[in-house]
Amino acid sequence: MATDDTPTARRGRRTTARVLVPLLTALALLLLPFPGGPGAGTADAASVCQGRPTRTIAFPTGELRLYRTRQYVCAVTVGRGPAARRAMSVSLQPRGGRPAVKSGRFDRQAGPLTVHALNRCVRAAGAVSGRGASTGWILC
Repeated sequence: MATDDTPTARRGRRTTARVLVPLLTALALLLLPFPGGPGAGTADAASVCQGRPTRTIAFPTGELRLYRTRQYVCAVTVGRGPAARRAMSVSLQPRGGRPAVKSGRFDRQAGPLTVHALNRCVRAAGAVSGRGASTGWILC
């Protein structure tokens, strides 16, 4: 009988396998390219807002994108094409509430901006480099 077939030796091999298998799997996932990985899609493919896309309002320097869940409305202003930092803003106002505004100098997008709008209309506005678009009361 071999000396390495003792219960202690078998326990040691199982412990080693229990430690090495997850480590090797994680290493393979990091090193091997696979479809659907970090660089598989475009930046526009993944939304920064939760909910379904509701409206897209285009204007000469960008677009205002609105998303809605049952209780919330989310807005993002996206500039056209890659560019240096430029003035951008996004604004959402639920009816009966104060407007929420996010503005500043951004290179790709302003937002996301989310407001609670259960059973309320909202008004949205977005601008890139001084040119923009706004809506009336929508999503009622």
